[in-house]
Amino acid sequence: MSQSYHIVPESTHNALVKAAYAARGFDKDECAAAARACALAATHGIRTHNAIKALHLDELFGSGADPKGCVPGAEYLEVESKFTGSVIWDANRKLGQAVAFDAMETAMELADKHGIAQVSVDNAFHYLWGGGYVMDAARKGYIAYTNCTSTLAEVVPFMGKTPTLGTNPHSWGFPTTTAIGYPIVIDWATSTIAMGRVEQFKREGKQLPEHSAVDAEGNPTTDPHQVAALLPFGAHKGYGLALINELVAGFIGGSLPVLRGRSNHAPKGEKTCSSFYFQVIHPGAIDACDFVNERSQAANVRAVVEDILGHGNEKCLLPGQIEAKAAADTEKAGGLLFTTAEIEAFNEIARATGQPEWDKDGFHIFES
Repeated sequence: MSQSYHIVPESTHNALVKAAYAARGFDKDECAAAARACALAATHGIRTHNAIKALHLDELFGSGADPKGCVPGAEYLEVESKFTGSVIWDANRKLGQAVAFDAMETAMELADKHGIAQVSVDNAFHYLWGGGYVMDAARKGYIAYTNCTSTLAEVVPFMGKTPTLGTNPHSWGFPTTTAIGYPIVIDWATSTIAMGRVEQFKREGKQLPEHSAVDAEGNPTTDPHQVAALLPFGAHKGYGLALINELVAGFIGGSLPVLRGRSNHAPKGEKTCSSFYFQVIHPGAIDACDFVNERSQAANVRAVVEDILGHGNEKCLLPGQIEAKAAADTEKAGGLLFTTAEIEAFNEIARATGQPEWDKDGFHIFES
């Protein structure tokens, strides 16, 4: 089924996103990081974590909240560590996208030296699409991983009835561009769907998949307007993966999940922020130098992928393939692709920021 999109020049998109963040008090570097992250999501067709979601999240729980969950212009502090391949930061509620890009860059630099590196971040504000950070690292030749605890506890544990877990995404990126033409990116929320998908379906008037959400009474619902909480994907399996994020955050310094994003309900002294974890592996650090038939490491990875997608599995997709197709469409179109509903949402942002509205009729149309 084809879909029509308006082609918005990336410079036009970035200018509005930067202006929107600047109007909220964020500095030049933070605005640039926010625009970069949002453009990265839009380029790869991640409609649940684009600028609309990012600014809405900041309005509800970030710089627009009282007390602020995200502090414009904040500086993160490095916490002393005795481990040379590990870096620990106190983000001081700095904009999550800016922290995440810096953290992944730091981890890559450390991996060049130590083979493997990690960065943990306390007192953080959500970084949005984790897949973008690992994809960026994978394109630069690294195996990368990140997880975080989401802003709110919106997911019901397996066999439970009260949301006490975040949507808690996991994101892996593999440097497979040489092998297959694009990085494999395995990126998922541990809920059946992301809450951003609920907001997207509200905008687009669509129903949710079955067994993905419950209403205020705990009953299953497919109406995005009735969603009170989400369900973990894969029953106990998704629950376990969501639990990993909460436990990692607990070791970093994160506090009670049900208090995150709810400063007005938290007892004095309790934390209400997210935690981030980043890990980067240099491929050379795990190379056993024993590839058959004189294959290179990249050729061996390609052979493995071809075997997985052989034997009658030729029509199967690889994680990251849909995003690679979206990026190719974006390049072909010569701009970022947005639906009419998204253009209207961007114009609400423009009006609130005192910026010129976008004329959707002035944008060319791309058929996907």
